[in-house]
Amino acid sequence: MPPLQPLRILLVEDNVINQKVASLMLEKNGHVVVTVNNGREAIETLADQDFDAVLMDLQMPEMDGLQATAAIRAGEEGTDRHLPILAVTAHALHGDREICLDAGMDGYLSKPIQSAQLLQALAEVLSFSRPA
Repeated sequence: MPPLQPLRILLVEDNVINQKVASLMLEKNGHVVVTVNNGREAIETLADQDFDAVLMDLQMPEMDGLQATAAIRAGEEGTDRHLPILAVTAHALHGDREICLDAGMDGYLSKPIQSAQLLQALAEVLSFSRPA
């Protein structure tokens, strides 16, 4: 897999250890990472800043990943924008992947994550184009 061009990535994750691990993996590969603790903070941050992709945890306080994704997708309606969102979650039960994709996420990666898997999943969601 060729390396990704440097990206601005919004990491939406409430666990500090997971934030540090994912940030280090991405920054080591030349990406800029902005971290927020929940979906509400993600929506606020996306209103002020542009990102190439979002890594979204599912279970978080205040607003979970499914709710945040729904809000992001609602804001894109009627535009030609589609922000790639990758679910990065401890949910690894049968059907969880489909729940994430049905909610508007573009990909799914279960924790614990490894650098190669994360970069591959990012490349896949960035190359994926949804019909408008």
